[in-house]
Amino acid sequence: MADGQALRRAEILYDTIGVASTELGVQLQAERSRSGLALTTRRLTEELGAQRMRTDGAISDLRASVTQAGQTVHVELKTALDVLTGALGRLPTIRDQIDNGYGTRLTGLTDYNRVIDTLFPVYDQLITLPDLELFQQASGLQTMAKAREMIAREQALIGAAHLDGTLNAPELAALSDYIATRKFLQSRGLAALDNELRQPYELTFGSRTFLDFTKLEATVRETGKPVPEWGGSADEAIGQLDQLGISSSRILAQRTSDMATAIATRIAVAGGAGLLAVLVSIVISVRFGRRLSGELADLRAAALDLAEVRLPQVVSRLRRGEDVDVRSEAPSFKVSGSQEIIDVAKAFASVQRTAVEAAVGQARVRQGVSQVFLNLARRKQGLLHRQLGMLDAMQRRTHDPDRLEELFRLDHLTTRMRRHAEGLITLSGAAPGRIWRRPVPVLDIVRASIAEVEDYTRVEVDALPIAAVDGTAAADLTHLLAELVENATIYSPPTTTVQVRGDSVANGYVLEVEDRGLGLLPERYAAINLMLAEPPAFDVAQSGDDNWDQLGLFVVATLAVRHGVQVVLRASPYGGTTAIVLIPGKLMAEPPAIEPDPEPVVALPEAPRKPIALVSADTHAGLPRRQRQKSLAPQLRVAPDEPEAEEPERSPEEVRDLFSAFQRGTQRGREDS
Repeated sequence: MADGQALRRAEILYDTIGVASTELGVQLQAERSRSGLALTTRRLTEELGAQRMRTDGAISDLRASVTQAGQTVHVELKTALDVLTGALGRLPTIRDQIDNGYGTRLTGLTDYNRVIDTLFPVYDQLITLPDLELFQQASGLQTMAKAREMIAREQALIGAAHLDGTLNAPELAALSDYIATRKFLQSRGLAALDNELRQPYELTFGSRTFLDFTKLEATVRETGKPVPEWGGSADEAIGQLDQLGISSSRILAQRTSDMATAIATRIAVAGGAGLLAVLVSIVISVRFGRRLSGELADLRAAALDLAEVRLPQVVSRLRRGEDVDVRSEAPSFKVSGSQEIIDVAKAFASVQRTAVEAAVGQARVRQGVSQVFLNLARRKQGLLHRQLGMLDAMQRRTHDPDRLEELFRLDHLTTRMRRHAEGLITLSGAAPGRIWRRPVPVLDIVRASIAEVEDYTRVEVDALPIAAVDGTAAADLTHLLAELVENATIYSPPTTTVQVRGDSVANGYVLEVEDRGLGLLPERYAAINLMLAEPPAFDVAQSGDDNWDQLGLFVVATLAVRHGVQVVLRASPYGGTTAIVLIPGKLMAEPPAIEPDPEPVVALPEAPRKPIALVSADTHAGLPRRQRQKSLAPQLRVAPDEPEAEEPERSPEEVRDLFSAFQRGTQRGREDS
């Protein structure tokens, strides 16, 4: 098809630009000869004017043929045509110089020669035959046409010089150049032609007519004077070359036609064979495609079952901590068919087995690392419980206000450390261990959560409606609320306060924690709320990412999902963030009956004053005595794993130390004032 298209383009170019450019060459040669006569006689004739009109008509026909050729004009041919158009644009100037008698005869003829020279690149680009042999023969004939142009230039020069009977030195030099160029082109053209096309040219160049022409040519060059026989001999030689060019072109055209027929035959054969091949392939495709489609359908069903059902189930079971048998969960694919389908099924089975093994191995590694962190957190929790007991004992024995303040701070710091240890336990999937059997008031949960925050003096609690929470969830809700309050204090200016509000709703109880910080971007709120609603698996082994930075939020999400609590963050109207905690109704309980407490209780001091220990009316020998965890609700005072020990009776030495400390304190106060 490509060869056929090339022949079609060559035919279009020859019928349009080829014919028009050949006619233009003939008219330019004729105008050159008559212009040479006018330059010799210095007279303009009607024949010259008519010839110029014929040349202009040929130029118009060439422009029309270029438009008619359209898209078949390739880039190289377009470039050659642009050069030719530029040369033809100088034709009016050449004619004006001849009409006004400017320049010599050789100058005028040379100007026409330069215009005609731009035609030959156009001829060269018209040869677009797809066959290399035909292209070489066409190029050889084109070279012979250039040799014929050299003879036409000799004829124009000598014919014009015949009128005054002599050739000057520049004209003789030009004639010598024409003769040398003609001989070179003839030898080059003969070398390119095959035997069939070369033999007629060799016979012509060896004929009496051409030999006489060359002798006269040599005589004129040697003497510098035209001979009378020159005109007839040159016309006869040019005529023979024109006839030979026509016959050679016919031979080349016949070869091109034969090649076109062969190409058409190949196209027909290829089309027929291709059609037959298509029909056969359709039959084969329908026959084997049905079987292959069934095999692939079975394989596809097995692969989809693996990707969408079995692997998700395995991963879900692993997340729940269940044991998974790799062999039972990754059986071989049961498919039949061609060997290729069976091989693909085996490959899928191998991938399935590897995926299950990798998931099981990863789960075991994650479970092992989680167990290590759980054990460490349990140990840390036990040590912190012991440390809290020691601090409580030290507070009982210390009577120096400054040291007592430092012990209070250390006690508070230890409480926060215990909360962080319980956070690791929660993320490991275990329960912290603190559970109360009786309902716990919401106010006590809020107070306990605030007590576990470092900057608790900035937290303000509005009046809360009376409500209670099931004791089994009290510790987790306290931890959840403490994490939110701590985030609010950390991410807000230290000069602002954090508001904690609450209210009973139809679905349970709502607590709000609002800070006055800078807030977050809407997309960040959306991401955090998505994580709180559907917490991802927290991998304690990934300590290099942002998991540790958002540890508190992961704890909140885990605790919220465990008890069905809804936690949502949103922008506050004051520019900060509001955390909304919705405790479901299933966790709410009837508030416990609170017995009247006749003991006066001193509340926590306002910041920035120092914390004051809580005291009661119980006395030892008439003196006030501090009671441990008096600020907490009765349900939160004693952990289940640490029963409250009875306080022993104070010895006389302890009473003496107490009075000594009191005396030193009053003395120091008097000295300060």
